[in-house]
Amino acid sequence: MQRATIDLWVGIFVAIGVISLVFLALKVGNLMTWSNAPSYRVEAHFDNIGGLKLRAPVKAAGVVVGRVENITLDSVSYEAIATLNIDQRYRFSKDTIASILTSGLLGEVYVGFDVGGDEETLKDGDTIIKTQSAVILEKLIGQFMLNQASSLAQGDHK
Repeated sequence: MQRATIDLWVGIFVAIGVISLVFLALKVGNLMTWSNAPSYRVEAHFDNIGGLKLRAPVKAAGVVVGRVENITLDSVSYEAIATLNIDQRYRFSKDTIASILTSGLLGEVYVGFDVGGDEETLKDGDTIIKTQSAVILEKLIGQFMLNQASSLAQGDHK
Protein backbone atom coordinates (compact mmCIF):
# COMPACT_ATOMS: atom_id res chain seq x y z
CA MET A 1 0.00 0.00 0.00
CA GLN A 2 2.85 2.41 0.83
CA ARG A 3 4.51 1.82 -2.57
CA ALA A 4 1.28 2.51 -4.48
CA THR A 5 0.79 5.84 -2.68
CA ILE A 6 4.33 6.97 -3.51
CA ASP A 7 3.88 5.95 -7.18
CA LEU A 8 0.63 7.92 -7.32
CA TRP A 9 2.25 11.10 -5.97
CA VAL A 10 5.24 10.74 -8.30
CA GLY A 11 2.85 10.36 -11.25
CA ILE A 12 0.92 13.48 -10.20
CA PHE A 13 4.12 15.55 -9.95
CA VAL A 14 5.38 14.28 -13.31
CA ALA A 15 2.04 15.18 -14.94
CA ILE A 16 2.13 18.68 -13.40
CA GLY A 17 5.71 19.12 -14.65
CA VAL A 18 4.82 18.08 -18.21
CA ILE A 19 1.77 20.37 -18.25
CA SER A 20 3.91 23.25 -16.97
CA LEU A 21 6.53 22.71 -19.69
CA VAL A 22 3.87 22.63 -22.42
CA PHE A 23 2.31 25.83 -21.04
CA LEU A 24 5.72 27.55 -20.93
CA ALA A 25 6.59 26.45 -24.47
CA LEU A 26 3.29 27.80 -25.82
CA LYS A 27 3.68 31.06 -23.93
CA VAL A 28 7.28 31.65 -25.10
CA GLY A 29 6.38 30.76 -28.70
CA ASN A 30 3.45 33.23 -28.73
CA LEU A 31 1.18 30.34 -29.74
CA MET A 32 -1.23 30.80 -26.88
CA THR A 33 -4.11 33.17 -27.47
CA TRP A 34 -6.90 33.39 -24.95
CA SER A 35 -8.76 36.26 -26.57
CA ASN A 36 -11.37 35.71 -29.24
CA ALA A 37 -12.14 39.42 -29.40
CA PRO A 38 -13.24 40.85 -32.76
CA SER A 39 -10.40 42.38 -34.72
CA TYR A 40 -9.49 44.17 -37.92
CA ARG A 41 -6.53 43.76 -40.27
CA VAL A 42 -4.14 46.42 -41.50
CA GLU A 43 -1.00 46.14 -43.62
CA ALA A 44 2.37 47.81 -43.13
CA HIS A 45 5.22 47.85 -45.67
CA PHE A 46 8.80 47.68 -44.36
CA ASP A 47 12.19 47.79 -46.09
CA ASN A 48 13.53 45.29 -43.57
CA ILE A 49 11.66 43.37 -40.88
CA GLY A 50 14.73 42.03 -39.07
CA GLY A 51 13.72 39.08 -36.90
CA LEU A 52 9.97 39.75 -36.91
CA LYS A 53 8.01 36.51 -36.82
CA LEU A 54 4.41 35.42 -37.15
CA ARG A 55 2.36 35.88 -33.96
CA ALA A 56 4.76 38.61 -32.75
CA PRO A 57 2.96 41.21 -30.63
CA VAL A 58 1.81 44.60 -31.87
CA LYS A 59 2.16 47.11 -29.04
CA ALA A 60 1.05 50.67 -28.38
CA ALA A 61 2.43 52.36 -25.25
CA GLY A 62 3.72 48.95 -24.12
CA VAL A 63 0.27 47.34 -24.27
CA VAL A 64 -0.32 44.41 -26.63
CA VAL A 65 -3.07 45.52 -29.03
CA GLY A 66 -2.68 42.84 -31.69
CA ARG A 67 -0.50 40.24 -33.39
CA VAL A 68 1.39 39.83 -36.65
CA GLU A 69 -0.81 37.57 -38.75
CA ASN A 70 1.15 37.22 -41.98
CA ILE A 71 4.44 38.32 -43.56
CA THR A 72 4.99 38.34 -47.33
CA LEU A 73 7.38 39.89 -49.84
CA ASP A 74 6.10 42.28 -52.49
CA SER A 75 7.63 40.99 -55.73
CA VAL A 76 7.48 44.44 -57.35
CA SER A 77 8.90 46.76 -54.69
CA TYR A 78 10.77 44.04 -52.74
CA GLU A 79 9.34 45.31 -49.48
CA ALA A 80 8.13 43.10 -46.66
CA ILE A 81 4.39 43.36 -46.11
CA ALA A 82 3.26 42.59 -42.58
CA THR A 83 -0.44 41.94 -42.04
CA LEU A 84 -1.36 43.01 -38.51
CA ASN A 85 -4.44 41.74 -36.70
CA ILE A 86 -5.55 44.53 -34.32
CA ASP A 87 -8.08 44.14 -31.52
CA GLN A 88 -11.33 45.94 -32.39
CA ARG A 89 -11.30 47.76 -29.03
CA TYR A 90 -8.32 49.84 -30.13
CA ARG A 91 -8.65 52.45 -32.85
CA PHE A 92 -5.60 54.15 -34.30
CA SER A 93 -5.38 57.24 -36.46
CA LYS A 94 -4.54 57.02 -40.17
CA ASP A 95 -1.16 58.70 -39.55
CA THR A 96 -0.01 56.11 -37.00
CA ILE A 97 3.65 55.13 -37.39
CA ALA A 98 4.46 51.40 -37.27
CA SER A 99 8.03 50.60 -36.19
CA ILE A 100 9.82 47.30 -35.75
CA LEU A 101 11.41 47.32 -32.30
CA THR A 102 13.29 44.98 -29.99
CA SER A 103 12.83 44.52 -26.26
CA GLY A 104 14.03 42.35 -23.43
CA LEU A 105 17.13 40.29 -22.85
CA LEU A 106 16.11 37.68 -25.41
CA GLY A 107 15.52 40.37 -28.03
CA GLU A 108 11.80 39.92 -28.60
CA VAL A 109 10.97 41.65 -31.89
CA TYR A 110 7.59 43.36 -32.09
CA VAL A 111 5.70 46.03 -34.02
CA GLY A 112 5.28 49.28 -32.08
CA PHE A 113 2.62 51.87 -32.87
CA ASP A 114 3.21 55.60 -32.38
CA VAL A 115 -0.20 57.21 -32.67
CA GLY A 116 -0.59 60.35 -34.75
CA GLY A 117 -3.13 63.14 -34.52
CA ASP A 118 -5.38 62.46 -37.50
CA GLU A 119 -9.08 62.24 -36.66
CA GLU A 120 -9.73 59.54 -39.26
CA THR A 121 -8.98 56.04 -37.96
CA LEU A 122 -7.62 52.90 -39.59
CA LYS A 123 -10.22 50.47 -40.87
CA ASP A 124 -10.15 46.83 -41.90
CA GLY A 125 -7.94 46.44 -44.99
CA ASP A 126 -6.16 49.81 -44.67
CA THR A 127 -2.42 50.23 -45.12
CA ILE A 128 -0.22 52.07 -42.64
CA ILE A 129 1.69 54.60 -44.72
CA LYS A 130 4.39 55.64 -42.24
CA THR A 131 6.70 52.82 -41.18
CA GLN A 132 10.16 52.47 -39.70
CA SER A 133 12.11 49.33 -40.48
CA ALA A 134 14.14 47.27 -38.04
CA VAL A 135 17.56 48.55 -37.00
CA ILE A 136 20.08 45.92 -38.07
CA LEU A 137 23.08 45.97 -35.75
CA GLU A 138 25.42 44.42 -38.33
CA LYS A 139 24.66 47.22 -40.81
CA LEU A 140 25.31 49.90 -38.17
CA ILE A 141 28.65 48.34 -37.23
CA GLY A 142 29.59 48.01 -40.90
CA GLN A 143 28.77 51.67 -41.57
CA PHE A 144 30.74 52.74 -38.49
CA MET A 145 33.77 50.71 -39.58
CA LEU A 146 33.53 52.09 -43.13
CA ASN A 147 33.31 55.66 -41.82
CA GLN A 148 36.30 55.09 -39.52
CA ALA A 149 38.36 53.62 -42.36
CA SER A 150 37.35 56.48 -44.63
CA SER A 151 38.31 59.15 -42.09
CA LEU A 152 41.64 57.42 -41.39
CA ALA A 153 42.37 57.23 -45.12
CA GLN A 154 41.58 60.94 -45.57
CA GLY A 155 43.75 61.80 -42.57
CA ASP A 156 46.72 59.92 -44.08
CA HIS A 157 46.57 61.87 -47.34
CA LYS A 158 46.70 65.31 -45.72
